[in-house]
Amino acid sequence: MSEPVHRREPVHRRERVPVRGGALRAGVWGERGPLVVAAHGITSSHLAWTLLGPDLGRDHRFVAVDLRGRGGSRDLPEPYGMAAHADDLAAVIEYYGGGPALLAGHSMGGFVVAETARRHRDLVDRLVLVDGGAPLPLPEGAGTVREAVERTVGPIVARLERTFATREEGRDLWRAHPAFAEWTEACAAYADYDLVDLGDRFEAACRMEAALADAPEVYALPGAVPEPLPVPAVFLRAARGMLDEPDLPLYPPGRATEWLPGIAESTVEGVNHYTITLSPRGGAAVATAVRALAH
Repeated sequence: MSEPVHRREPVHRRERVPVRGGALRAGVWGERGPLVVAAHGITSSHLAWTLLGPDLGRDHRFVAVDLRGRGGSRDLPEPYGMAAHADDLAAVIEYYGGGPALLAGHSMGGFVVAETARRHRDLVDRLVLVDGGAPLPLPEGAGTVREAVERTVGPIVARLERTFATREEGRDLWRAHPAFAEWTEACAAYADYDLVDLGDRFEAACRMEAALADAPEVYALPGAVPEPLPVPAVFLRAARGMLDEPDLPLYPPGRATEWLPGIAESTVEGVNHYTITLSPRGGAAVATAVRALAH
Protein backbone atom coordinates (compact mmCIF):
# COMPACT_ATOMS: atom_id res chain seq x y z
CA MET A 1 0.00 0.00 0.00
CA SER A 2 1.38 3.41 -0.90
CA GLU A 3 2.04 6.00 1.78
CA PRO A 4 -0.42 8.93 1.97
CA VAL A 5 0.78 12.15 0.40
CA HIS A 6 1.10 15.01 2.89
CA ARG A 7 1.07 18.45 1.29
CA ARG A 8 3.02 21.10 3.15
CA GLU A 9 0.96 24.07 4.31
CA PRO A 10 1.70 27.14 2.17
CA VAL A 11 4.03 29.70 3.74
CA HIS A 12 2.66 33.18 4.38
CA ARG A 13 4.87 35.68 2.57
CA ARG A 14 4.59 39.46 2.87
CA GLU A 15 5.39 41.20 -0.39
CA ARG A 16 5.24 44.71 -1.85
CA VAL A 17 3.37 45.62 -5.02
CA PRO A 18 4.08 48.91 -6.86
CA VAL A 19 1.02 51.18 -6.97
CA ARG A 20 0.35 54.90 -7.22
CA GLY A 21 2.47 56.73 -4.66
CA GLY A 22 4.50 53.76 -3.40
CA ALA A 23 3.98 50.08 -2.63
CA LEU A 24 1.00 48.12 -1.39
CA ARG A 25 1.53 45.37 1.21
CA ALA A 26 0.25 41.95 0.18
CA GLY A 27 0.09 38.67 2.06
CA VAL A 28 0.64 35.74 -0.30
CA TRP A 29 -0.05 32.03 0.15
CA GLY A 30 0.64 29.47 -2.57
CA GLU A 31 2.63 29.60 -5.80
CA ARG A 32 0.45 27.97 -8.45
CA GLY A 33 -3.15 27.55 -9.47
CA PRO A 34 -5.88 30.11 -10.18
CA LEU A 35 -5.17 33.62 -8.90
CA VAL A 36 -7.44 34.83 -6.08
CA VAL A 37 -7.08 38.40 -4.79
CA ALA A 38 -8.81 39.38 -1.54
CA ALA A 39 -9.73 42.72 0.03
CA HIS A 40 -10.64 43.35 3.69
CA GLY A 41 -13.01 45.62 5.62
CA ILE A 42 -12.98 49.31 6.44
CA THR A 43 -10.50 49.29 9.38
CA SER A 44 -9.07 45.82 8.85
CA SER A 45 -6.01 44.23 7.20
CA HIS A 46 -5.00 41.28 5.04
CA LEU A 47 -4.92 39.10 8.16
CA ALA A 48 -8.72 39.04 8.07
CA TRP A 49 -7.94 36.21 5.60
CA THR A 50 -5.38 34.45 7.83
CA LEU A 51 -7.45 31.21 7.92
CA LEU A 52 -8.28 31.31 4.21
CA GLY A 53 -4.70 31.75 3.03
CA PRO A 54 -3.24 28.41 4.17
CA ASP A 55 -6.34 26.57 2.93
CA LEU A 56 -6.71 28.18 -0.49
CA GLY A 57 -2.96 28.46 -0.97
CA ARG A 58 -2.76 24.69 -1.38
CA ASP A 59 -4.28 24.89 -4.85
CA HIS A 60 -4.46 28.62 -5.63
CA ARG A 61 -2.24 31.67 -5.61
CA PHE A 62 -4.04 33.53 -2.83
CA VAL A 63 -3.10 37.19 -2.47
CA ALA A 64 -4.70 39.30 0.27
CA VAL A 65 -3.84 43.00 0.38
CA ASP A 66 -3.64 45.72 2.99
CA LEU A 67 -5.76 48.44 1.43
CA ARG A 68 -4.38 51.95 1.08
CA GLY A 69 -4.35 53.64 4.51
CA ARG A 70 -4.34 50.34 6.44
CA GLY A 71 -1.80 47.83 7.77
CA GLY A 72 1.46 47.78 5.85
CA SER A 73 -0.09 50.15 3.26
CA ARG A 74 -1.00 52.84 5.82
CA ASP A 75 1.51 55.37 4.50
CA LEU A 76 0.32 55.34 0.90
CA PRO A 77 -1.03 58.79 -0.02
CA GLU A 78 -4.60 59.90 -0.63
CA PRO A 79 -6.97 59.90 -2.37
CA TYR A 80 -8.81 56.93 -0.94
CA GLY A 81 -12.21 55.70 -2.14
CA MET A 82 -13.41 52.62 -4.03
CA ALA A 83 -12.01 53.79 -7.37
CA ALA A 84 -8.53 54.22 -5.87
CA HIS A 85 -8.68 50.83 -4.15
CA ALA A 86 -9.93 49.22 -7.37
CA ASP A 87 -6.99 50.63 -9.31
CA ASP A 88 -4.66 49.26 -6.62
CA LEU A 89 -6.23 45.80 -6.95
CA ALA A 90 -5.87 45.98 -10.72
CA ALA A 91 -2.14 46.67 -10.20
CA VAL A 92 -1.97 43.64 -7.88
CA ILE A 93 -3.63 41.38 -10.47
CA GLU A 94 -1.20 42.56 -13.15
CA TYR A 95 1.78 42.12 -10.80
CA TYR A 96 0.87 38.49 -10.13
CA GLY A 97 0.52 37.54 -13.75
CA GLY A 98 -2.61 39.30 -14.97
CA GLY A 99 -6.22 38.27 -15.08
CA PRO A 100 -8.84 37.30 -15.23
CA ALA A 101 -8.72 36.64 -11.49
CA LEU A 102 -11.33 35.70 -8.93
CA LEU A 103 -11.74 38.46 -6.33
CA ALA A 104 -13.02 38.01 -2.78
CA GLY A 105 -14.09 40.92 -0.60
CA HIS A 106 -15.13 40.98 3.05
CA SER A 107 -17.24 43.86 4.40
CA MET A 108 -16.02 47.08 2.68
CA GLY A 109 -13.73 44.84 0.65
CA GLY A 110 -16.87 43.63 -1.11
CA PHE A 111 -17.38 47.15 -2.45
CA VAL A 112 -13.71 47.30 -3.48
CA VAL A 113 -13.84 44.10 -5.52
CA ALA A 114 -17.19 45.06 -7.07
CA GLU A 115 -15.71 48.39 -8.19
CA THR A 116 -12.65 46.57 -9.53
CA ALA A 117 -14.91 44.41 -11.69
CA ARG A 118 -16.69 47.49 -12.99
CA ARG A 119 -13.53 49.51 -13.72
CA HIS A 120 -11.28 46.66 -14.89
CA ARG A 121 -13.63 44.10 -16.40
CA ASP A 122 -10.89 42.36 -18.40
CA LEU A 123 -8.95 41.55 -15.22
CA VAL A 124 -11.85 40.05 -13.24
CA ASP A 125 -13.49 36.69 -13.77
CA ARG A 126 -15.83 36.20 -10.77
CA LEU A 127 -16.56 37.65 -7.33
CA VAL A 128 -17.15 36.25 -3.86
CA LEU A 129 -18.71 38.93 -1.62
CA VAL A 130 -18.48 38.10 2.09
CA ASP A 131 -21.00 40.06 4.19
CA GLY A 132 -20.26 43.18 2.19
CA GLY A 133 -20.56 44.85 -1.18
CA ALA A 134 -24.31 45.63 -1.23
CA PRO A 135 -25.17 49.18 -0.09
CA LEU A 136 -26.17 49.45 3.57
CA PRO A 137 -28.98 51.62 4.92
CA LEU A 138 -27.81 54.67 6.86
CA PRO A 139 -28.14 53.96 10.59
CA GLU A 140 -31.15 55.67 12.11
CA GLY A 141 -30.25 59.06 13.59
CA ALA A 142 -26.80 59.27 12.01
CA GLY A 143 -26.29 62.87 10.93
CA THR A 144 -22.72 62.53 9.62
CA VAL A 145 -20.59 59.89 7.94
CA ARG A 146 -18.56 59.53 11.12
CA GLU A 147 -21.71 58.86 13.16
CA ALA A 148 -22.83 56.31 10.57
CA VAL A 149 -19.50 54.48 10.81
CA GLU A 150 -19.52 54.58 14.61
CA ARG A 151 -23.06 53.18 14.76
CA THR A 152 -22.27 50.47 12.22
CA VAL A 153 -18.82 49.35 13.39
CA GLY A 154 -19.21 50.30 17.07
CA PRO A 155 -16.20 50.29 19.41
CA ILE A 156 -13.82 49.09 16.70
CA VAL A 157 -13.64 52.51 15.07
CA ALA A 158 -12.92 54.24 18.42
CA ARG A 159 -9.55 52.48 18.64
CA LEU A 160 -8.30 54.51 15.68
CA GLU A 161 -7.95 57.58 17.90
CA ARG A 162 -6.28 56.02 20.93
CA THR A 163 -2.94 54.48 21.80
CA PHE A 164 -2.02 51.33 23.74
CA ALA A 165 0.81 50.86 26.22
CA THR A 166 1.37 47.23 25.20
CA ARG A 167 0.30 44.75 22.55
CA GLU A 168 -1.61 42.89 25.24
CA GLU A 169 -3.69 46.01 25.87
CA GLY A 170 -4.52 46.09 22.20
CA ARG A 171 -5.52 42.44 22.29
CA ASP A 172 -7.76 43.14 25.28
CA LEU A 173 -9.84 45.58 23.22
CA TRP A 174 -10.58 42.85 20.67
CA ARG A 175 -11.15 40.17 23.32
CA ALA A 176 -13.82 42.35 24.94
CA HIS A 177 -15.73 42.68 21.66
CA PRO A 178 -18.81 40.41 21.66
CA ALA A 179 -18.04 39.17 18.16
CA PHE A 180 -14.76 37.67 19.38
CA ALA A 181 -16.15 35.58 22.24
CA GLU A 182 -14.53 32.54 20.59
CA TRP A 183 -10.91 33.72 20.81
CA THR A 184 -8.53 31.80 18.56
CA GLU A 185 -4.94 32.00 17.35
CA ALA A 186 -6.25 33.62 14.17
CA CYS A 187 -7.94 36.34 16.23
CA ALA A 188 -4.72 36.94 18.20
CA ALA A 189 -2.65 37.23 15.01
CA TYR A 190 -5.21 39.63 13.56
CA ALA A 191 -5.17 41.80 16.72
CA ASP A 192 -1.36 41.90 16.92
CA TYR A 193 -0.96 42.91 13.28
CA ASP A 194 -3.46 45.71 13.86
CA LEU A 195 -0.91 47.58 16.02
CA VAL A 196 1.96 49.81 14.92
CA ASP A 197 4.94 50.11 17.30
CA LEU A 198 5.74 53.79 17.88
CA GLY A 199 8.55 53.03 20.31
CA ASP A 200 6.88 54.11 23.54
CA ARG A 201 3.32 53.10 22.61
CA PHE A 202 1.21 51.38 19.98
CA GLU A 203 -1.55 52.69 17.71
CA ALA A 204 -3.97 51.11 15.25
CA ALA A 205 -2.56 50.55 11.79
CA CYS A 206 -5.67 51.89 10.05
CA ARG A 207 -5.74 55.66 9.60
CA MET A 208 -8.99 57.33 10.65
CA GLU A 209 -8.95 59.62 7.62
CA ALA A 210 -8.89 56.59 5.31
CA ALA A 211 -11.88 54.99 7.01
CA LEU A 212 -13.90 58.20 6.94
CA ALA A 213 -13.03 58.90 3.30
CA ASP A 214 -14.17 55.43 2.22
CA ALA A 215 -17.29 55.17 4.38
CA PRO A 216 -19.79 57.14 2.26
CA GLU A 217 -19.50 54.60 -0.54
CA VAL A 218 -20.79 51.70 1.53
CA TYR A 219 -24.18 53.30 2.28
CA ALA A 220 -27.29 53.61 0.14
CA LEU A 221 -27.25 57.40 -0.02
CA PRO A 222 -30.07 59.35 -1.71
CA GLY A 223 -30.05 58.67 -5.43
CA ALA A 224 -28.48 55.21 -5.16
CA VAL A 225 -30.13 52.56 -7.32
CA PRO A 226 -29.67 48.79 -7.62
CA GLU A 227 -26.94 47.83 -10.08
CA PRO A 228 -26.08 44.32 -11.30
CA LEU A 229 -22.47 43.21 -11.26
CA PRO A 230 -20.67 42.71 -14.59
CA VAL A 231 -19.37 39.23 -13.69
CA PRO A 232 -20.85 36.15 -12.00
CA ALA A 233 -20.87 36.60 -8.23
CA VAL A 234 -22.01 35.04 -4.98
CA PHE A 235 -22.86 36.75 -1.69
CA LEU A 236 -22.23 34.99 1.62
CA ARG A 237 -24.35 36.50 4.39
CA ALA A 238 -23.36 36.13 8.07
CA ALA A 239 -26.38 34.97 10.06
CA ARG A 240 -25.31 36.97 13.14
CA GLY A 241 -24.57 40.68 13.50
CA MET A 242 -21.64 43.02 14.11
CA LEU A 243 -21.86 42.42 17.87
CA ASP A 244 -22.79 38.76 17.41
CA GLU A 245 -26.52 39.52 17.71
CA PRO A 246 -28.55 36.50 16.60
CA ASP A 247 -31.43 38.65 15.32
CA LEU A 248 -29.63 41.70 13.87
CA PRO A 249 -27.38 40.66 10.96
CA LEU A 250 -25.60 43.38 9.01
CA TYR A 251 -27.47 42.16 5.93
CA PRO A 252 -31.03 40.89 6.35
CA PRO A 253 -32.04 38.14 3.91
CA GLY A 254 -32.63 39.53 0.43
CA ARG A 255 -30.72 42.80 0.88
CA ALA A 256 -27.89 41.68 -1.41
CA THR A 257 -30.15 40.44 -4.19
CA GLU A 258 -32.20 43.65 -3.96
CA TRP A 259 -29.17 45.90 -4.55
CA LEU A 260 -27.10 43.55 -6.72
CA PRO A 261 -29.68 41.96 -9.04
CA GLY A 262 -28.66 38.52 -10.25
CA ILE A 263 -26.24 37.72 -7.44
CA ALA A 264 -26.50 34.29 -5.79
CA GLU A 265 -27.07 34.92 -2.07
CA SER A 266 -26.67 32.35 0.71
CA THR A 267 -26.40 32.39 4.51
CA VAL A 268 -23.53 31.08 6.64
CA GLU A 269 -25.08 29.95 9.91
CA GLY A 270 -23.40 30.31 13.30
CA VAL A 271 -21.02 33.14 12.35
CA ASN A 272 -21.05 36.91 12.75
CA HIS A 273 -19.66 39.69 10.58
CA TYR A 274 -16.10 39.03 11.80
CA THR A 275 -16.05 35.29 12.31
CA ILE A 276 -17.31 34.66 8.80
CA THR A 277 -13.59 34.84 7.92
CA LEU A 278 -11.90 34.50 11.33
CA SER A 279 -13.41 31.20 12.48
CA PRO A 280 -12.98 27.67 11.11
CA ARG A 281 -16.69 27.44 10.22
CA GLY A 282 -16.76 30.75 8.39
CA GLY A 283 -13.41 30.26 6.72
CA ALA A 284 -14.45 26.86 5.41
CA ALA A 285 -17.65 28.31 3.94
CA VAL A 286 -15.74 31.07 2.15
CA ALA A 287 -13.08 28.65 0.88
CA THR A 288 -15.80 26.36 -0.49
CA ALA A 289 -17.42 29.29 -2.33
CA VAL A 290 -14.09 30.37 -3.83
CA ARG A 291 -13.26 26.85 -5.01
CA ALA A 292 -16.71 26.44 -6.52
CA LEU A 293 -16.26 29.58 -8.63
CA ALA A 294 -12.55 29.31 -9.38
CA HIS A 295 -12.79 26.03 -11.29
